Amino acid sequence: MDINFFFEVLIGGLLSGVMYALVAIGFVLIYKASGVFNFAQGAMVFFAALTCVGLMDKFGMSLWLAIPCTAVAMILLGIAIERVVLRPLVNQPEITLFMATIGLAFFLEGLAQLLWGSQVHQLPLPIEDVPLQSLLDRFNIVVSQFDVIAAIICGVLVAVLALLFAKTKVGRALRAVADDHQAALAVGIPLQRIWAILWAVAGVVALVAGLLWGARNGVQFALTFIALKALPVLILGGFTSVPGAIVGGLIIGASEKMAEVYIGPLVGGGIEGWFPYVLALLFLLVRPEGLFGEKIIRRI
Repeated sequence: MDINFFFEVLIGGLLSGVMYALVAIGFVLIYKASGVFNFAQGAMVFFAALTCVGLMDKFGMSLWLAIPCTAVAMILLGIAIERVVLRPLVNQPEITLFMATIGLAFFLEGLAQLLWGSQVHQLPLPIEDVPLQSLLDRFNIVVSQFDVIAAIICGVLVAVLALLFAKTKVGRALRAVADDHQAALAVGIPLQRIWAILWAVAGVVALVAGLLWGARNGVQFALTFIALKALPVLILGGFTSVPGAIVGGLIIGASEKMAEVYIGPLVGGGIEGWFPYVLALLFLLVRPEGLFGEKIIRRI
């Protein structure tokens, strides 16, 4: 086995896993604080990326102007979702909230294409998808410069979110809401305002994920399916843990690439798309709550 090629595959998988983790964190933020599994997160990724390129194409904005404008739009979208969709359904069964996010996903997908069209767009981020020359010269390992920079961007965003939750007054309120809604209300924490902040943050996370995945694969409807790739990440890491989303993303990213390269030829190839779900299914049998999830003990 070529050890250099092994490390190329492993590093490439880990870097992709960081971007999977970023999408998964969008789910974790909403689920942890409100108990809502936001099925619309993939649609938000698509909406953000398509809005950014739409502003550039239709209004002639530069990339550096379109990105902050899209960020503002995603923050407003997140706040609007909390007010229009989530707030009227407070205290409803979880399945009702879940179905509402499914309807929201279809609405956002249709609205994005109604506003900006359904054709595939290129997103010209100033990051070249070329081998990282230092690794190539020193170790003869081919690693994409785009993947490295994208992983750094995701890592910085995750670190900022971690500091937000750990060191700020808003972060303490978020943790209190996540632990117990009723207790948080009892001590004067504005629950609806906290939810609005979370949805706004989820919108910004969706924008960053949409820019990176859109630059790599093109801005197209297929971006909505990235949310489905985040499901195995959440199952492995736990639905309520930001560190779990990161670790789960690394595991899924590395395992799917390794499986495609080393197991794929034995079964005819094409297993990268479904291998993470098999891994997640097997993991559910061993630890259903995930690596970092809270274990629930049920008495029979």
